[in-house]
Order: sequence, then C-alpha cells, then structure tokens
Amino acid sequence: MDIITLDFGSGGTKTHELINNLFYKYFANDILDQQGDSSIINKLNGRIAITTDSYVVDPIFFPGGDIGKLSICGTINDLAVSGAIPLYITVGFIIEEGMSIKDLERIVISMAVYAKRCDVKIVAGDTKVVERGKGDRIYINTTGIGILEDSININSSRIQVGDKIIVSGTLGEHGLAILCQRQELSFKAKIKSDCNPLDKMIRAILNCSNNIKFIRDITRGGLSTILNEIEYGRGIGMVLYEKLLPIREEVSFICEVLGLDPLYIANEGKVVVIASNEDSDKILQCMRENEFGKDAQIIGEVVEDERERVILKTELGGTRLLTMTENDLIPRIC
Repeated sequence: MDIITLDFGSGGTKTHELINNLFYKYFANDILDQQGDSSIINKLNGRIAITTDSYVVDPIFFPGGDIGKLSICGTINDLAVSGAIPLYITVGFIIEEGMSIKDLERIVISMAVYAKRCDVKIVAGDTKVVERGKGDRIYINTTGIGILEDSININSSRIQVGDKIIVSGTLGEHGLAILCQRQELSFKAKIKSDCNPLDKMIRAILNCSNNIKFIRDITRGGLSTILNEIEYGRGIGMVLYEKLLPIREEVSFICEVLGLDPLYIANEGKVVVIASNEDSDKILQCMRENEFGKDAQIIGEVVEDERERVILKTELGGTRLLTMTENDLIPRIC
C-alpha cells in the first residue's frame, strides 16, 4: 500500500509497520531505541531551555525545503536564539488519510538529515491519522530541549541607546517562496526559501562577544514587527537605514508587483541581533564567516524616543514609520 489509511493510526499492525519501517529507521539513536512510552535522557548540567512549535505550512514542499526541514530548523533556531545549545527534539505527526507514504518518507528523511547535521537527537514522537479532508496532508508538532551556559545573558532589558541592529542576511525569501509556490506565480526570478539551521552561527557570535543583548529569528511578522515587539514599554526607539537593508533585487521586484513589503515578510534562516556599538563590527565579521551569515549587515541603531517608534530613513532622505503588522500577510508559512 502506498498511501496512509486510518489503519496506520489504529495502534495495531499498520501503526507498528509505519513506526518501525519509517520513523525508527531514519530517526534511530540510543535514546529513541529505548522504545518506551517515554524516553529517558541523560542528566543535563546547566540551565535548560525548552521550546514548542507546530508546523502547518502550505504547500508542504517548497523551493529550498519542506515541512520536515522547516520543523527541525525552526525548533533548533528557537533554542539557539535564546543562547542554548540544542540537544533533543520530540516530534508529533498528524497525518491525513490518503497522504502518499513516499511523500511522508521524503519529509522524515529531511528531518533526520538536519537533526543529524546539528547533532540533535529526535528522542520521542507520536503519530495520529485523521480522516480524509481534515488534515491538509500533514501537520508536525515539535518540542526542543537545550542547555545554556551560565555565562549566557541574552535579555532585551539590557538594550540601551547607541546599540546597533544587525541582520544576518537578506530579507523576505521564505515568505515569498511559499506564496509563489502556493499561488503558482511565475516570475523570471525564482525565489528560494532561506530555511536553514543557525545554531552554529549563533554559537560563534556568542563566543566572540559578551555584549549581545538580544537575538530573534525573523519569522512571522517580519523584521518590522519583531523590532516593534522589542521596544514596547522600554521608552526607546529604533532607526533603520534603507540603503543598508540587505534585500535581493528579485525580492524587491516581486514585492513591488504584489504590493508587499519585505520588512513584513518572514524568513526562516535569518536573525536580528542587537549588540553594543563597540562590538558590532566584530560580531558582523563573525557572522559573515558563516555560510548562513555571509550577507550580514548593520542596518540601524537604538535611539532615544519616548514614543517608542521604529523609523526607516529612506534613500531619498525622508522618513517612514514602521509599525507592527495588523494582519497575517501570508498565512501558513510555518
């Protein structure tokens, strides 16, 4: 049989076949191989970071990735931006009756590849099958666990006037890649998702400076929304410079055609960092030495502003107020 049926979620023979022939086959490690109702992991030394997320992206395969890669990289990045070293992930699958087993295997292989690449073990999981028409092929839920060294102190309360704002690369690719694939939009310039794990790059910049105040992966809501979230209630403002923003020409073109703004479109392989002025150049150079930070750029600074505004200084010499997005420009991108 080459599709998922309700029998695969019954807990009987088909369920065991799916678990043994797919999940245990590709996710195998010493902890998962315990095959118990819960997995026993080794004692963790230090502070523990935990994150959980659900992935409902549509389509499930897109240029630059798939829902499996997205779920692993997204979880790893959420741990990494808190300063943690990712160690373990649990995964829960909600699969729609009728889904191709070949497509499911492709997703599982993608998850296994990126978990292994980041030295992360998938240690527990669950599978449910829902009736045809009630699951949109597949949803994935993850929980990630990592540890933080005592020296790590990433806290937005440390942000002060004069700090620099750094982004690790070009903006807007993931959201546009999803949109173009979903709507079957044909442009000469093809957009590819930037979905990638950023743990090693983040670890490198934390090792090169103790003056990193804040890190966040630029996902839903885009850069503008994240910066507005940071400054809320802090009595500070932020100024960005349009000429310094790393935005690819093809992204700018497609956004102009579709009436979108790349500053509000999600990435899945970029972070924004706020750090002290004195260490900003060092951090930038460290980012650029990593394959996922080669286009990193200092784009602005923290300023005094009791009105707590994010301002964009345009190339023409004007100013533009960047507010928090009020709606989801591109739903179901993660």
